[in-house]
Amino acid sequence: MSNYHTKTVTELSAMLQAGEVSSVELTRYFLERIKNSDDKLNSFITVCEEDALAQAKESDEKLKAGNAPALTGVPIAHKDIFCTDGVKTSCASKMLDNFISPYDATVVSNMRKAGAVMLGKTNMDEFAMGSSNETSYYGAVKNPWNLKAVPGGSSGGSAAAVGARIAPAATGTDTGGSIRQPAAFCGITGLKPTYGRVSRFGMIAFASSLDQAGPMGQSASDCALLLNAMAGFDEKDSTSIEKDVPDYSADLDKPLDGLRIGLPKEYFAHTEGGMNAAVEAAIKTALDQYKAMGAELVEIELPNSGISVPVYYVVAPAECSANLSRFDGVRYGYRCEDPKDLNDMYTRSRGEGFGSEVKRRIMVGTYALSSGYYDAYYLKAQQLRHLISDDFKKAYEKVDVIMAPATPETAFNIGEKTDDPISMYLSDIYTIAVNLAGIPAMSIPIGFADGMPVGMQIMGNYFEEAKLLNVAHKYQQATDWHTQLPEEFK
Repeated sequence: MSNYHTKTVTELSAMLQAGEVSSVELTRYFLERIKNSDDKLNSFITVCEEDALAQAKESDEKLKAGNAPALTGVPIAHKDIFCTDGVKTSCASKMLDNFISPYDATVVSNMRKAGAVMLGKTNMDEFAMGSSNETSYYGAVKNPWNLKAVPGGSSGGSAAAVGARIAPAATGTDTGGSIRQPAAFCGITGLKPTYGRVSRFGMIAFASSLDQAGPMGQSASDCALLLNAMAGFDEKDSTSIEKDVPDYSADLDKPLDGLRIGLPKEYFAHTEGGMNAAVEAAIKTALDQYKAMGAELVEIELPNSGISVPVYYVVAPAECSANLSRFDGVRYGYRCEDPKDLNDMYTRSRGEGFGSEVKRRIMVGTYALSSGYYDAYYLKAQQLRHLISDDFKKAYEKVDVIMAPATPETAFNIGEKTDDPISMYLSDIYTIAVNLAGIPAMSIPIGFADGMPVGMQIMGNYFEEAKLLNVAHKYQQATDWHTQLPEEFK
């Protein structure tokens, strides 16, 4: 049996282009791996076997004809937050369990144009609200490195599928860390692009001023290939930015001599909710590696980073309460049985269709937006956001990239934090500021602590994804952490 699952997207693309393997063969191989392994992980909500094989057949014809794009025939998975024409798009909620989307999200149609084959739709936190993938209507996703641990959230299904190599790559979305935190927990590479770089059309909205789609793969070069296909202006999305898309793969090999890496004092301070010692040790080793490659470490300050969590938990729930008001049992989605009147239909459909975390955030958000509180909470939070983005702007005058932990600890056990929302929210303590500022950032695997993967976060200035990918790629050429596979899925 071949070992295609040990290959990166970059390697699989080269093999497909050279005719060493067909897309049908590859797609069958990964569908088989999903069939044999996903009952342990619960990483997929829907597997699209027939569609995938039909797309693979099409890809093979394009490859034969020559001049097919780089991703032609490569199987990938989409987070179930992206609308997919004719395929269930549930957002992991009972509310949309019966929703078959009549159109494709722009990310999905861009990937299709680039020739990627869709294996299926991955599990996630309900409406992307969570940091552990335990709020899904379809049950928790397991971490491939330890089936008792969480994979992180909300893109936990995508991270677990790539971590276990039952899909070569996947798409995710990041509102407060939902690509980078699960990427760190599952030992893969995940990138959140600059806000507006990738279209949000057809991506079910949670917090519209924070949500951003991005790639999740084994390596930085994989994420570069995927971002090449995903990024670009979309007139259907009012938050999309009209800016040319560079070739993200072009500068991967640039040397790092003279690279200035900023280390935020606040992220490395030993405070409550701060990082544990084993994570810190792995980060220090990775930074030494960067020094050896010619980079310079510079201590910087991000003085307002301490307010990012409270600001986020006002802005995000407020926007979620507005965005989720459309799910009312009237036009689509779940509707309660035998409603007495319109009011009964609204209240029961929403009460029965949403899970407890979603309801919690809607309540908090509705309160923050209500008359008399809007100025005190939502408006104030949006003002404080500017302070956070100003901190980053000042920092990038001194340094090229900023490095920090992606998470304070490695993956915790399923059920460990479900009764303590605050400690759950603090697992995003290092990632949230990035979304509030709208800058790009990624997480890369840099080692293990107590047998579980550790991720390091690399943050860049606006639209400098190519620089981040170059910095990550050079590290991955010098180390092999990104190639490690969990025993169970070898």
